[in-house]
Amino acid sequence: MTVKERPSPKLKQKHKLKPPNNYQVIFHNDNYTPMEFVVWVLLKVFHHPADRAQAIMWDVHKKGTGVAGVYTFQIAEQRVFDSMALAKEKGFPLMVTAEEV
Repeated sequence: MTVKERPSPKLKQKHKLKPPNNYQVIFHNDNYTPMEFVVWVLLKVFHHPADRAQAIMWDVHKKGTGVAGVYTFQIAEQRVFDSMALAKEKGFPLMVTAEEV
């Protein structure tokens, strides 16, 4: 048999990869964290434009929670950590969580 005549081995894909799960980062309302600080965190950590940051802050204020964004697990976890660290540094009890979508 020559190289051209050799049958090529067929590779079977045993496992299909599924895309990673997404997590939404949620800000929770409290009576102590200033609205300006929430907007500042949304600008600094989440890189939202000012008008979007204002809108999210108003959701938090009026509805009790607001979604800052939807990310893969590692990114969501890092943004939650960064937001909470900034709040702790300033002495605010801001609660930020990540929930699977």
